[in-house]
Amino acid sequence: QVQLVESGGGLVQAGGSLRLSCAASGSISSITIMGWYRQAPGKQRELVGTITSGRNTNYEDSVKGRCTISRDNAKNTVYLQMDSLKPEDAAVYYCYAYVTTTMGAYRGYWGQGTQVTVSS
Repeated sequence: QVQLVESGGGLVQAGGSLRLSCAASGSISSITIMGWYRQAPGKQRELVGTITSGRNTNYEDSVKGRCTISRDNAKNTVYLQMDSLKPEDAAVYYCYAYVTTTMGAYRGYWGQGTQVTVSS
């Protein structure tokens, strides 16, 4: 089994910053892509950005220049640094990872989500 646990969500004023973390643990052999999605009330889950094991990143247009995704491969952890937060960034943020397990299976896993609230 593989578990992803997010932390770092909370309430922040518009213009402020938050740093989310997501640690993967369990029967992990390797992790290729890690990343973040978000889902606001009444909306579909949308991609925020991704990072490969080689640390190549990709971001959704609305967060470019305001968000930075990084990872620590030794700790199987991905981070999302969010700056200049806007009320429209408020959502539940989910991390995901494509994992090769110790049994040789390759699949995606999701975290349980962490709430980000931005006050105007």
